[in-house]
Amino acid sequence: MTIRLIIFFLIITLIEFYAFQAVKTFTKVRWVQWVYLVVSIIAIAFIAYQFTKFDRSVGQTKMTLITLGVLLLVLIPKLILTLVLLIEDVFRLFSGVYLKISGTSTDSFLPERRKFVSQLALGIAAIPFSSLIYGMTLGKYNYKVIRQQIFFPDLPDAFDGFKITQISDVHSGSFDDPEKIEHAIDLINAQDADMILFTGDIVNTHAKEMLPWISIFNKIKPHPYGKHAVLGNHDYGEYVTWKTKKDKQENFENIKALYGKIGFDLMLNTHKYIHKGEDRIALVGVENWGVRFKKAGDLHKASEGLSKEEFKILMSHDPSHWDAEVNQHPKDFHLTLSGHTHGLQFGIEIPGYFKWSPAQYIYNQWAGLYEKYGKYIYVNRGFGFHAYPGRVGIMPEITVIELKKGKNVV
Repeated sequence: MTIRLIIFFLIITLIEFYAFQAVKTFTKVRWVQWVYLVVSIIAIAFIAYQFTKFDRSVGQTKMTLITLGVLLLVLIPKLILTLVLLIEDVFRLFSGVYLKISGTSTDSFLPERRKFVSQLALGIAAIPFSSLIYGMTLGKYNYKVIRQQIFFPDLPDAFDGFKITQISDVHSGSFDDPEKIEHAIDLINAQDADMILFTGDIVNTHAKEMLPWISIFNKIKPHPYGKHAVLGNHDYGEYVTWKTKKDKQENFENIKALYGKIGFDLMLNTHKYIHKGEDRIALVGVENWGVRFKKAGDLHKASEGLSKEEFKILMSHDPSHWDAEVNQHPKDFHLTLSGHTHGLQFGIEIPGYFKWSPAQYIYNQWAGLYEKYGKYIYVNRGFGFHAYPGRVGIMPEITVIELKKGKNVV
């Protein structure tokens, strides 16, 4: 641990050194330089102090959200400054060697830093800095309604045009603005869907996090074909240290009860039929199952009694379940609905043209619609936010999926 701390502080020192070099080159005004130093010292001291105060028995709080936000605001722009000036130093070093070998007279072995390079570095660093500020103030509640038609040749006739609203990853313990959440609920109700599905993570850890928001979420109107939900990895309370197993189990039971308190039928490794006219489809709900996370989901138990030919919609919180188990299962699952990734709450999206996030290096399916073997998965980008208290580029999502009978179209 000591070696890791030493390495960490050496890295921070290097980053701070280069960031200050950029400021010094950009401006010679001493009071500006001093203001920069004082603000940096205060920010680093605040982050270090909050890390020492972190209590694993409590988990994420409003203060840990703020702390991580400040850390990213400080770290990412300065990393960019460091990278640009390190590249400049490589050129300065080669230039100094060349001038020395060629015998060209210079006052110093290394040429002076160029103001233009520091200006460029500061300009580039300003982009993530301003983006992170936006994400923490406006982006985290910038709800987007995303509509998606999915075609199935074997969809029962009565379900042609059937609309499903999906929400996921509420993380109610992170909320701080009731008015914004009210607006999101209004957006959900405005979709007039046939059914609403909630694919897990109602809290960060503790059941009590949802209590202030129950009355607002109870405003989600009844849907003709029901309100159904499954658990997410955070719903098991596994990311804190509990005093006793009993405390953990009581919290888990209280979390499961929360779904009922907001009118959702929680499905725990089971299925039910949704009837419309003379036709029916099967809705299957499994507990959390993830390659890197808790494996409580039991797909065999949940689909027991279903035939391969029946049209099935699966709710499974973690999209890694799709490649790992769902697509290898002998009973075909036509459509899987997941969440979990949040798109890492950071990325770039130009709908229909470009989509990028660091999440894609972790998950094969991380946001939106994917197809394989004629089967589909839709990964919701999440309703709330967790850890970083904001969203940059990957906005909170309310999904509206319309089932269509016809040729498979992505």
